[in-house]
Amino acid sequence: MYTSLLFLHSLTRWFVLASLLYALYRGLRGWQRPIPFDRWDNTLRHSTATIAHVQLMIGYTLYFNSPVIQYFRDHATETDLPYEFRFFGLIHILLMTIAVVLITIGSAMARRQQTDHGKFKTMAIWFLLGLIVILIAVPWPFSPLANRPYIRHF
Repeated sequence: MYTSLLFLHSLTRWFVLASLLYALYRGLRGWQRPIPFDRWDNTLRHSTATIAHVQLMIGYTLYFNSPVIQYFRDHATETDLPYEFRFFGLIHILLMTIAVVLITIGSAMARRQQTDHGKFKTMAIWFLLGLIVILIAVPWPFSPLANRPYIRHF
């Protein structure tokens, strides 16, 4: 089950990034031009937040079943704990939770805006903030913090 969840979490990351990038594009476009915030934009706003929530729930499930996190919990007080364990034990989950909170706030605030311009602007700003935090917290293959492949395999 653990390896299946790792694969799913690795795969879903791309859906989160793709939906965020597309929603950000639509948000910036609508912020710059006087276009209506239509049903598609509203669905995109909601779907992006939902995909981020699904990814976070998969991540939480992994967090509480991960041997890496178990090792971190067992050795958290050690001063020479490898940085990778600290990254996954604290930094990754904290930043990803913050990112999803930012996306959720942006989605909710955009929905409540009175004008189309306000909806696009709110969505663009909050989704951009969430995307920046996600890009920092992902263990990219080139990351000096902790690195993992672009997609995990079974």
